[in-house]
Amino acid sequence: MKNINGKIIYVGKAKNLKNRVRSYFKSSHDGKTARLVSEIADFEYIVVSSDKEAFLLEITLIQKHRPYFNIKLKQGNGGYPYIKITNERDPQIKIVNTLVKDGGFYFGPYPNVYAADETVNFLQKVYPLRRCNGFQNRPCLYYHMGQCL
Repeated sequence: MKNINGKIIYVGKAKNLKNRVRSYFKSSHDGKTARLVSEIADFEYIVVSSDKEAFLLEITLIQKHRPYFNIKLKQGNGGYPYIKITNERDPQIKIVNTLVKDGGFYFGPYPNVYAADETVNFLQKVYPLRRCNGFQNRPCLYYHMGQCL
């Protein structure tokens, strides 16, 4: 959504765009939503093929354009889970809630822990990263199952 100057003021996603737009203009709103609706001058939309793609595009656009009405996700850390791949000799994959400049690689945010966990499970099948703490004297169970480096 853009204001009269063409500046992006809100980025969102919807399974049914017609219903989503109608909800903004048919019912009355208070506070922030009423102000948003009063400032909308134009819409732009992008069609994607999946919910996951829509979520990732939404996050990317919010972080790029920093729209005023997307306060929670603007900073890149609104309490949403991220997937972290540690920067170690034997990297681990973890779900975390904060971004730390520690040399790790962060992916996300994800809409909820369940989505992040499903992604981690998939990644662990494709890329058998270390799941244990690495301090054992012998290979872990996942190593014997071919699921750990």
